[in-house]
Amino acid sequence: MPSYDPRTVRGLTWHDAVPRFADGSDTPRAYLDRCLATIAEKEETVRAFVVFDAGLAREAADASTLRWKAGKPLSPIDGMPIGIKDLIETKDFPTQMGCAAYAGNFPRRDSAMIQALKQAGAIILGKTVTTELGGSEPGPTTNPWDTTRTPGGSSSGSAAAVAAGMVPAAIGTQVGGSIIRPAAFCGNFALKPTQGGIHRGERQGSSQSTAGIHANSYEDMWQVGIEIAKRAGGDPGALGLMGPDMPPQPVRPERLAVLETEGWTVMRDSERAAFETLVERIRALGVPVLRRADHPWIETLERLSAQGRAVTNVVVGFENRWGLLNLESTHPGGLSARATARLRASEAYTAEDYRAALAVREEMRAAMARVAPLVDALIAPASPGIAPLWDPKAPDAASNPRPTGDVACNAATSALGVPCVTLPVMAVDGMPFGAQLIGQVHQDARVTAMARWLFASL
Repeated sequence: MPSYDPRTVRGLTWHDAVPRFADGSDTPRAYLDRCLATIAEKEETVRAFVVFDAGLAREAADASTLRWKAGKPLSPIDGMPIGIKDLIETKDFPTQMGCAAYAGNFPRRDSAMIQALKQAGAIILGKTVTTELGGSEPGPTTNPWDTTRTPGGSSSGSAAAVAAGMVPAAIGTQVGGSIIRPAAFCGNFALKPTQGGIHRGERQGSSQSTAGIHANSYEDMWQVGIEIAKRAGGDPGALGLMGPDMPPQPVRPERLAVLETEGWTVMRDSERAAFETLVERIRALGVPVLRRADHPWIETLERLSAQGRAVTNVVVGFENRWGLLNLESTHPGGLSARATARLRASEAYTAEDYRAALAVREEMRAAMARVAPLVDALIAPASPGIAPLWDPKAPDAASNPRPTGDVACNAATSALGVPCVTLPVMAVDGMPFGAQLIGQVHQDARVTAMARWLFASL
């Protein structure tokens, strides 16, 4: 039976090993070897990686060990083993995107964020499993807490690798809910930055695609993100992730508001009760928590956020359509039936539909900005419940529209383009059930600081 308990679980972390690297009582090479031992033990069941190279990683770890010994690490994450979602190009590994059409695709170039990680001394251990093209067709990865359940998607392997203790951090991406939801399902900490906060390199085709970090601590989560942004900045034309060079210190929020999201009505009673208990625990800490009935601006944001899935479906479907049509043409049979069905549905969207969706998205963003004087941040369920059961061999598997879970709690915040941080503070039926703290644009450091305070206090 699943046995997740947020009060006792402590995953593999990096920041607390750094003092030992500095004094010589531990080394990045020894740390890596422990990660590889965990992979050898668990990968056959969890199946988080598409490919990894232990030999290449050991060479990089040995070089990092020498830098720490000389007192000249390149950064606080020098030597950190990191998993990279297989949508992001890496010079040392193929980029196959979970898609048959890209089987064997090996561009042999590093995305901007990969170059930045290497400049910081991080070890690119391998590529983690993604759903097909970051969509809804699942890969082979299982949930480390219950292998009969999905780890979420599309950052399936990144979330699972961190939760299983294979790596202390991994890179994911999100368009609808692909960082925050798998983090909630697997019990991770995660940051989906302000839109454009981390340079996506070649992945500029979607206006809602965002790169972010899974980790087992807020310290590691922030450190990885800021080390990338310090070197590569954000997307072209974006300010990028901004904040301190070291993890922000915990800060008590003065006032929060609940954002129920579209997921509220599809949650089970036990999951809704767990979230309501969380809200009461926050109030017991002396932090007021407003609800939609407490102020018309919060109600307006809730009403507009209820269109999050519809807006995201049109925006993402229209933007992705052209590339998928090319892929379908050049690689007949290279898309799954699920991806093909989504492509056919997207062909019904017109340019006017797209413009209308963008207009609603702007209304949503204005409503979000309007609540800034009222509250420091919003708190919401990070998913509409625990990780669903998933059996790819079940008779109804092919017709399941959401095999990696529902984006109902994430689509609106993705459309808003605001920073979100996962709070792994709840459990239901022995499985992780996360909350998300949602900040204003470019307040990534502030929302991380408040998340740290809430996590420690709860």
